[in-house]
Amino acid sequence: MIAQRAGTTALRRVVTAGKPNAFFNTNIAKLGLASSSLSSTTQQTRPVATQHLTPSEAQSILAKQRLQRPVSPHLDIYDKQQTWFGGSAWQRITGASFSGALYVFATAYLVAPLAGWHLESASLAAAMAGLPVAAKGGLKFLLAWPFVFHATNGVRHLLFDIGVGFKRRTIVQTGWYLWGASIVGGLYLAFFL
Repeated sequence: MIAQRAGTTALRRVVTAGKPNAFFNTNIAKLGLASSSLSSTTQQTRPVATQHLTPSEAQSILAKQRLQRPVSPHLDIYDKQQTWFGGSAWQRITGASFSGALYVFATAYLVAPLAGWHLESASLAAAMAGLPVAAKGGLKFLLAWPFVFHATNGVRHLLFDIGVGFKRRTIVQTGWYLWGASIVGGLYLAFFL
């Protein structure tokens, strides 16, 4: 398109010039590209005017332009079945929770000898053994479910990255399968392992 426009502009200049080259005259006439209606009024011109602005004037122009921009959409416009229940938001929530828990525990483990806390493995295992079975299972499920969800949804997101499973029906179905598999996997890890 640009090459075509540049070629047309060059031909117009040759045709409308006072004394064009004989080579162009003969070849343009042979090709039927010459037109008697071409004149200097058909050429595009763009007047350009610049002015010097102080930084404060430029900032005020930019602020006025920003006021005309559309506001970013709120999260309520998105389909909750795809964003919240489909696993995209929960992938981030579980990942951030595991990362945060790791940093909190690592910091507490480093501070434990100075504060007199007992966070070594033997102490944690003994504390867990003293709990009732329901409390043990509940605590294990609180750790197991996000782990299983994040792992299985991570595989699903890897499939999304290679372009598999982007039909709306497939997204909804795999979302429900994901929730079911993560709950069953979390319960298995909590109560049977």
